[in-house]
Amino acid sequence: MAKVVVLGAGISGHTAASFLKKMLGSKHEVVVVSPNRYYQWVPSNIWVGVGRMKIDQVRFPLDKVYQKWGIIYKQAKALEFHPEGDQENNSPFVTIEYVANAEKGQREKVSYDYLVNATGPKLNFDATPGLGPGKFSQSVCSYDHAAHSWEALQQSIKAMENGQMQRLLIGTGHPSATCQGAAFEYALNIAFELKRKKLSHMAEITWITNEYELGDFGMGGAFVKRGGYITSTKVFTESVLTENNIKWIKRAGVTKVEDGIAHYETLSGEQNTKDFDFAMLIPAFKGQDFKAYDKSGEDITAKVFAPNGFMKVDADYTPRAYESWTVEEWPKTYQSPVYPNMYATGIAFAPPHGISKPMKSPTGLSITPSPPRTGMPSGVTGKIVAQNIAHFIKHGETEHKHTASMGKMGAACIVSAGFSMTRGLGATMTVSPIVPDWQRYPEWGRDIKATVGEVGLAGHWIKLFLHYMFIHKAKGYPFWWLLPE
Repeated sequence: MAKVVVLGAGISGHTAASFLKKMLGSKHEVVVVSPNRYYQWVPSNIWVGVGRMKIDQVRFPLDKVYQKWGIIYKQAKALEFHPEGDQENNSPFVTIEYVANAEKGQREKVSYDYLVNATGPKLNFDATPGLGPGKFSQSVCSYDHAAHSWEALQQSIKAMENGQMQRLLIGTGHPSATCQGAAFEYALNIAFELKRKKLSHMAEITWITNEYELGDFGMGGAFVKRGGYITSTKVFTESVLTENNIKWIKRAGVTKVEDGIAHYETLSGEQNTKDFDFAMLIPAFKGQDFKAYDKSGEDITAKVFAPNGFMKVDADYTPRAYESWTVEEWPKTYQSPVYPNMYATGIAFAPPHGISKPMKSPTGLSITPSPPRTGMPSGVTGKIVAQNIAHFIKHGETEHKHTASMGKMGAACIVSAGFSMTRGLGATMTVSPIVPDWQRYPEWGRDIKATVGEVGLAGHWIKLFLHYMFIHKAKGYPFWWLLPE
């Protein structure tokens, strides 16, 4: 019997675990370790943040689903990797600590034959003083953060109803933050709700971003085919913000947040502030602060993980100039180069470099979006790793039959621009590949036939349909495996 341990139960980890169990059956053991007892469909958190969905519409308990599937579930957090075992145990294991119930605080060594690190990011609010829930800004990165954002937003709405102008600041809260898409969605949904409540004239909404140009989204921007014309995502994004009366500040790295004041530095070196009554700012991401040790107990964390805490995989991490990077440096199998039975999927893997061109201010502050790995890429990488591990276990082979480089795969994204069955809007965009390939597509960097963007009511319907479809898939309802990632 083989044993596969999956760390994390987000989009990537849950996908990996579900496919592993389906393909391996009862003859082999699948264990999921996650500190959160719920699965959450993260893309819908923005609707929680504007009061259009309740928390329980975007999450469900994991234990019942895993019990039904025959997956062993441990509500715990991973602390240490021991890929060679230790002096008492020759088998590789991870040290975990339980976080709930009577077992809370207890530690356990969980052995494995294969390990999938799908722990996602640590929300690094501390990288920006004053940022985050409980301090001076809000977040929509988790369902509970989104619920708190809605509570705070309602206070601003009440103030508007009482005749007080409100300044709303939405965007990135760190010079290297990613997930611009989620913040962009949130800004558009706030604008939609205020318009619905006839309060638009009482609000000043400002979009603040570390992007060099709007529509960069951490992937170097794109050119999309729209209505028969080729349009840059810069023009696409600027037009959407303008239509919603949202101002913007670009090329800005937020360095500190105080009560009602965001401090930021621009690429030109200017030190500025922006006053606000409500702020939702996305934090920087980092790895989960894991430690790794060899058999003798020597610290090998730097061997397994990159300095940002994300796990090294089959990418080329050789430093080089931005202009000399190619799609070939991006990972294909997500396998650790030092321990072949370890993998990292979704946001947990270390990208070899940024996709957007790195920029620094005269003071040396890097103001550049980090590469996104959320949503569709997370699901796809989780699935192909599961397929390969299952194949190895069942057939005793070591050649990866399934690959998924972000320099080869495409991705679809639907940005909500307002929740309503009759007046809602959604901006649909597909890019292929995610990482631009200027050698294969010298004119646009991507396949322009497969890179398209549209805005309309149909986009909202599709976004809402996908919400229920992916919840259906994640709960393991009939024919879940036939639904795409």
